[in-house]
Amino acid sequence: MESEQKEELIWFAMRATYRREMIAKRALETHGVESFVPMRYELKIEGGRRKRRLVPAIHNLIFVHAEPKQLQAIKTRLSYLQYMIRKGGEKILVPDADMRRFMAVTESLDEELTYYNPEELHLEKGQRVKIHGGPCDGQEGVLVKLPGFRSRRVVVEIEGVMAVALASVKPEQLEML
Repeated sequence: MESEQKEELIWFAMRATYRREMIAKRALETHGVESFVPMRYELKIEGGRRKRRLVPAIHNLIFVHAEPKQLQAIKTRLSYLQYMIRKGGEKILVPDADMRRFMAVTESLDEELTYYNPEELHLEKGQRVKIHGGPCDGQEGVLVKLPGFRSRRVVVEIEGVMAVALASVKPEQLEML
């Protein structure tokens, strides 16, 4: 009896069309597949009362951690789940270390996190830094000046997908790399 060789788990950046990212997340969980949807709090008025709800920070975006063949098989049953593709036609894969860093920052649910499309920022002009202390202790990013803000902010990026800017990092918490 031959043993089937396991493929490596890879983080895929994907779209779940028509705001079905949470439906996709639940479906992937039933298949034992790890996924991540960046979330944020939103204030809504329902029935005349203000309610604070946890909602996806970027609609239609989901990151999936799976073996390529396993994900392809699941994708055949979830037609609304689509790979994000680079301009050259290749699937966007996220290195494990970058994904863990991004998850650590966004899972803090800091209300002052700001999300950007990659085209909105020019991170190559910034200084790479490491944060010491606070909820993002040990994380690395790029220190840049963003439009609309007086001070510079640390930005953590998933290349070609999105970036998130942190608000509450004190200068004494930063180590230049």
